[in-house]
Amino acid sequence: MNFEFTEKSKQLQSDISRFMEQHIYPIEKAHDEFVENNRWQHYPDSEKLKSLAKSKGLWNLFLPKGYGDLSPGLTNLEYAPLAELMGKVIWSSEIFNCSAPDTGNMEVLAKYGSATQQEQWLKPLMNGEIRSAFLMTEPAVASSDATNIETSIVKDGDEYVINGRKWWSSGAMNPACRFFIVMGKTNPDAERHVQQSMILVPKDTPGVNIIRPLKVFGNYDSPEGHAEIELNNVRVPAASLIQNEGDGFAIAQGRLGPGRIHHCMRLIGGAQRALDMMCTRVASRKAFGKQISGFSSIRQDIALSRCEIEQARLLTLATADKIDRFGIKEAKDLVAMIKIVVPQMTCNVVDRAIQAFGGMGVCQDTPLPGFWLYGRTVRIADGPDEVHMYQLGRNTIKQSMI
Repeated sequence: MNFEFTEKSKQLQSDISRFMEQHIYPIEKAHDEFVENNRWQHYPDSEKLKSLAKSKGLWNLFLPKGYGDLSPGLTNLEYAPLAELMGKVIWSSEIFNCSAPDTGNMEVLAKYGSATQQEQWLKPLMNGEIRSAFLMTEPAVASSDATNIETSIVKDGDEYVINGRKWWSSGAMNPACRFFIVMGKTNPDAERHVQQSMILVPKDTPGVNIIRPLKVFGNYDSPEGHAEIELNNVRVPAASLIQNEGDGFAIAQGRLGPGRIHHCMRLIGGAQRALDMMCTRVASRKAFGKQISGFSSIRQDIALSRCEIEQARLLTLATADKIDRFGIKEAKDLVAMIKIVVPQMTCNVVDRAIQAFGGMGVCQDTPLPGFWLYGRTVRIADGPDEVHMYQLGRNTIKQSMI
């Protein structure tokens, strides 16, 4: 494993760092105040920033080079430090068209979508003209086991009829959201892992009812939002099905893997920024007649945080490298490891930084609460810790007995 970044990646790291310094960090607080006070609205300069990022070639960087002309030609390993830089400001990945859930939906459509589906939905999504949502989780069942989902997708002539209730549909509240990828069951009597299918549903289809936005630790996460949605006799053309009936579970596994590593890359950026802020803070404050940076407990917290971040970063790079060389299936154990390790690491590092900042660390004057919230949420999103540990433990036992 060679984690020396290519010249292409290094140049893009420099370009993104410069873009962040010139255009993102200076408006960070203004952006956050606007979306807090103007729910479900985009910051006024967001589209200008997107156009600027696109003009500089800092656009759709996440899509691996295996996708041909749709990709900017980067490997996952080359993209990792770029996503980390974006993760230093929670919302900045959208400016580069590299934000969830659109990245996962773009990969699904790029890999599995028909030519018509790609023209109708993938093209405008990749151009940043629209946004999307992914509807999988359901309130009535333990959705950590995707085979539990109950939403029905029933063929009726040249249409499919969809009925069910979803929640934690991230991005569905976004005013730019135009379509959903919905996972449901086309054949509940089939073998357990081929009951499910994925289908495209325009947001404005009759029968799509947004019940409510869901708060995350009291935060609406505007303008993206996480919705609870009722699908009541929703009818879409049969051509809206992605691939074939029964392919949904396999598509989901392929979609969630890259999404998990992208979350981890961004979380490492958030943790690194929290540590940098902590170091600056303790070097500039005194307590009990002594520089805070001189206290042994503070130095230990900083040292431990640096160790944890670097361990998580190297594990994530190893995962990216294995995906590049062998594919997502062969890297599944490493994906599970980073999904377990990185969000918890982020929570730990950010918590220490919050403690060093005191009261300021829990209010809107720093991005620290947002970083902690992101890390804590990802411990549930894209599969809870317990599922990944269960599967990783199972696989480890099997491998040790060979």
